Order: sequence, then C-alpha cells, then structure tokens
Amino acid sequence: MASPIKSNSRISLAMERTGQWVSSLKIPTDLIVEVGEAKFSLHKFMLLAKSNRMRKLILETKEVDLSRIDLSDIPGGAETFEKAAKFCYGVNFEITVHNVAAIRCSAEYLEMTDMYCDNNLAGRSEDFLSQVALTSLSGALVVLKSCENLLPMAEELDIVQRCVEIASAKACVEANFPSRSPPNWWTEELTILDITFFEKIIASMKLRCANGLTQASAIITYTERSLSHLMRDHSGNGVKSLDLLESHIKIQKRELLESIVALLPSEKSAFPINFLCCLLRTAIFLRADSVCITELEKRISGILEYVTVDDLLVLSFAYDGERIFDLDSVRRILLGFMMKEKGVPVFNPGEFKDVCSTSIQRVAKTIDAYLGEIAGYDELSISKFNGVAVLVPKKARKVDDDLYRAIDLYLKAHPDLDEIEREKVCSVMDPLKLSHEARVHASQNKRLPVHTVLHALYYDQLKIRSGVDDHMVPDALTTRNQLQTDVSLVKENEALRSELLKMKMCMADMQQKSQATTSKSSVNKKGTFFSSMSKKLGKLNPFKHGSKDTMNMDDGSVDLTKPRRRRFSIS
Repeated sequence: MASPIKSNSRISLAMERTGQWVSSLKIPTDLIVEVGEAKFSLHKFMLLAKSNRMRKLILETKEVDLSRIDLSDIPGGAETFEKAAKFCYGVNFEITVHNVAAIRCSAEYLEMTDMYCDNNLAGRSEDFLSQVALTSLSGALVVLKSCENLLPMAEELDIVQRCVEIASAKACVEANFPSRSPPNWWTEELTILDITFFEKIIASMKLRCANGLTQASAIITYTERSLSHLMRDHSGNGVKSLDLLESHIKIQKRELLESIVALLPSEKSAFPINFLCCLLRTAIFLRADSVCITELEKRISGILEYVTVDDLLVLSFAYDGERIFDLDSVRRILLGFMMKEKGVPVFNPGEFKDVCSTSIQRVAKTIDAYLGEIAGYDELSISKFNGVAVLVPKKARKVDDDLYRAIDLYLKAHPDLDEIEREKVCSVMDPLKLSHEARVHASQNKRLPVHTVLHALYYDQLKIRSGVDDHMVPDALTTRNQLQTDVSLVKENEALRSELLKMKMCMADMQQKSQATTSKSSVNKKGTFFSSMSKKLGKLNPFKHGSKDTMNMDDGSVDLTKPRRRRFSIS
C-alpha cells in the first residue's frame, strides 16, 4: 500500500498536469470534478462527448447550474480519472500492463464504451488487454495484481478470470517446458499476488491436471516469500522481536498460513519434510487453528522416515532458540507414523512379531539422536523425555547406545533427581542391548541407578561364565532367554537348598531324640548283668542239634521253660 505522502504527491502532480493541458484551450472551465482529495477543473462539453455517465449527471440534474460533481468512487482513483479526462480532451497518454485494468474499469464506470462513442476508451483498453498484456505470464500476473484494488468491478468485467486462466496455462507450460533459466522462474512471478488470487491460480492449475510437484514448487516459493522471516531463519538469531509482533499483524500472518496449508496437494511426497517442519513451527508460533496444525502433523508423519535431527530441532524450538515447545506435536507425529507402519506388512521368514520395517529402524535411530540433542534443557521433564522415547518400539533398536547417550546427558543436566526418578528415566532403555563399550561405561557411571548398573554387570558376568565372545551373541532375545534360564536355575537351586536345610533340621531333631532314648536304655541295662550272661550262655547250648534252634531268635524272646522241663526229665 502506498504511503499517504506518496499518494498526495501523485494527486498533486495529476492536478498540475491536468491544469496545464486544460488551460491550453483558453476557455474558462465550468465544472469541478472531485475525486477524493483531488479537484479537477474541466469543461462540460469535453466530457459529454465521450462519457455517457457524465452526460446523465450533467443533463439530468435538477440543479440549474451544476458546477461540481463528486466521483470519489471511480475505480483507480484520481490517477485513473486523469487519464480518462485526457482521453476526453484528446491528450495522448500511455496504457501499460500496470494501469490497463484500472483504465478498463474506469471506462466502464464512466460508460465510455463504443455503444456511446466509436473507438472509445473501453475499446482501446480492451484491445491492449487482449493483444499485449495477456499474451505473457508476467503481463497477466501484473494485470491480475492491479485488480486487487479494483474489485468487484474487475471480476464483473471478467478481467480477473481471464488473467487467472492465462497465467495458470502458461505456468503449467513453463513447469513442463522451461523457456529460460532458472527453470522455476515462474514461481517467483507468482509471489507478487495476494493470497486470494494465488489460490485462484493454484485451483486453475489443478483443473489443468498439474501434478503435485508443480503445485508444490509454486506453494513453497510463495510461502518462503510471504513468510520469509518465519520460514527462513531457523537459528533463532534476530527474530526475537517476532514475539512482540502486534496482534493484528499476527492475525494476518496466521490467516495467510492457514490459507496456504489449505492449498497443499494431497501427494505425500510433494513437499520436502524440512519445509513441512518449518511450516508447522510457524503454525505453532502463530497459534493457528487445530485443523491447520493437524493437517501438517499428518503430512509429516506420513514421510517421517526421511526426517533428520535438524528437522526435528527446527520443529521443537521456539524462535528465540532458547525455549522448547511442549513437544506434543512431535509425539503426535511419531505416534501417527508408528500407527501407519503397523498396517504395513513386513516379510520375515522367521518370527514375524520381532521384525520392524527399515523405515521404523531409521526413525528410531533419528529419534534417539534427537533426544540426545534436547536432553540438556532444564524445562524438559521426565514425562516429556520418556513420552517421546517410549513411542519407538524396543525391537526397532538393534543397539541402545544412542538412547543410553541421551539418558546419560539427561541425568547429567538434571543432577537433582533421586534414585526413583533416575530409574524412571532409565526404564526406557534395555541394558542388555548395549554394546560392550557402552556396558563398560555404564558399569562405571555414577549417574545411573544401581539397578541399571547391576544389569550391565550381570550381562558381562554371564558372558564370562559362558565363554562366549561379545560379537558371537546373535541378539538380545537369545541373551535374554539365556538369562531367564539362568534365573530359573537359580530359583530351583534356592528351592533345593531350602529343602536340604529342612531335611538337615529334621535329621538333627531325630538324632537328639535318638540320643535321649539311648541314654534311658543304658540306665536300665546296668541291673541285668546276670540275665545278659545267661543269654550268652544259652547260645552255647550243647544240645543244639537235638533241640529247637535258638541261634536266630532275638535275645528278648528266649523261652526259658523248656530247659527246666529238660532237667526235670533227667532227674
């Protein structure tokens, strides 16, 4: 928009020029035409010859002597009326691509058509449009740009639609068959347009079956030009003043951004992911509506496998380079990607459930490196850190070294965490999937909780005991199964040890009871010396073969009645 000083100077020059060629007629003027602040002293008869509107205003008025007419609503303002007045006076002036639309609209407003007068201003301007201005892409875009201040008359005269159709057709041709260098020069030409007319160009290109890459090329260039400070400065330097933008400027930028996002073609790979990340960061900063932000997050999650750490950092940091966004957007993007990948089949001749696609593994590696970059910031809470880390499936990480590095950096930057909080941070990592170097470092890392250090130490002890080289272990699953087997054996050994302990206690009780019983029996045997001797002598029976054999009989069951009967018979 032109400044008031420049506008006033142009009006003064127009009035001065008009005064010069009007005064050359040496006839007193009889009409003052007011166009805004400008006042033109003219002759009625000169205007009546070319303008039907002026004829109506002058001849059909009820005033006896009309000397003043207000035409402040004429399209193009004072400058355009000056040219129409020159045409009425037969003074030459130049029609260009910049003023032809305004002249055509003012001619229609003043009814300076061929129906009222042959070879009138409307016909002259229309010939210039069709034969000169609309024969090239640049000319059509300049005319279209000039129509921004001529609405709605420019649309009623079909100037806007003609410019849109010609510009879109020539843009499609240039996209497929560049006529000059650089090949995308035509995208720069489109950046002069207002977003309303730019939307019309893109819509017309879609109707002409322009592919997604062609549309994306135009949209990217337009966005970087119209939101240059927000899109190009990723370092945070020199843009802190953006936080102090006036509210109405932010509203304008937000509306512009939302309109641009609505234009994005549906093709997944049409836009580079760094452009989408910058666009999303701008949407977060400008507080765009949820529809706009959701659309951008959905597009980024669809091609997240091509993301880099720098792209995620652009998305995560505010424009001052010191504050981190709430990271909810990063979590939603990652979650959307994982949900999409769950529906993609992965061919594996072995166990299907333990295989992740290559894209998931690539994203997992990027996410771990990204966590390492943001781990050192104080405002990053445990829930935010873990909230990003846990969204990556553990089986997607062949080695957890990068995640361990991020955890170590987080613990180093947050030294006031207690044991439980440190265990919570380390819970996202599998100590069994660390490399030998990482396990050695972890075993000596005083920042780690004891539980994690013991896991790392036990893993190495297991390897030493089994005599297996670190590089010969196929994967963490085999190792974990082996550890589980060892743990079950330890439990069985503990159970056996407890059973043996119980048996020893039972045996000790039995021995105590046996000793008590033995001590009692020894007291009773002291008074039966002769009875024991008789038992021994009974075993020396000389009539062994003629009597009952008592050798195999218990001492306590010897029958003493028969020897007495035997003595009685002898006697």
